[in-house]
Amino acid sequence: MNLEEYAKGNELFRSYFKKNKNSLLQLVKSGQSPKALFIGCSDSRVIPDLMVQTNPGDLFVVRNVGNFVPPFKPDEDFHSTASAIEYAVSVLNVGEIIICGHTHCGACEHLYEDIGDNPYLVHTKKWLELGESAKKSAILSLGTNAPKEDLLRLTEKLSVIKQIENILTYPNVQQKFEEESLHIHGWCYDVETGKIEYYNADTYEFLPLQELVSEN
Repeated sequence: MNLEEYAKGNELFRSYFKKNKNSLLQLVKSGQSPKALFIGCSDSRVIPDLMVQTNPGDLFVVRNVGNFVPPFKPDEDFHSTASAIEYAVSVLNVGEIIICGHTHCGACEHLYEDIGDNPYLVHTKKWLELGESAKKSAILSLGTNAPKEDLLRLTEKLSVIKQIENILTYPNVQQKFEEESLHIHGWCYDVETGKIEYYNADTYEFLPLQELVSEN
């Protein structure tokens, strides 16, 4: 896309804005009050609002490489994802946290590749350490000789579970989770079908999100 195409896209959005002006301006007047914090991957194929058809103001979205959640680390460094988590939980008081991984994730794939000491990827190399435990668990489960695609699909799902563990290291998240005023969900989005699976902590498996609709 070039700038002209972006401009045309904005014209289309402005038509949407005019049709929904009252509700959008109400968000300006009363401030945002999102229902959920959505932590997803920066992958351009993952589009949270389209995937679940939410409206403006419904989701507080955080996206990064691999939808990783760094463990709580109370120092004076810069922590973008951590700051967003704290703001969503402690200021916006969201009632839900969704950590959404996806198939064919480049971050998970690069866990199995050596990116070397490329000075232009120094931050990426460090960031990918957040996926190492998922990789090790996948290899332990399937073995080193397992087909690569099987290892990657399992790594993607195990990483979601690991990020749930990481987000519970945040004091306010843990407190609200224990009080049951905050619910945490792990999802995996299939970029080939558009389907979403959710992690069932009772059965330790990923199940179709659609089943929740059928049950209700």
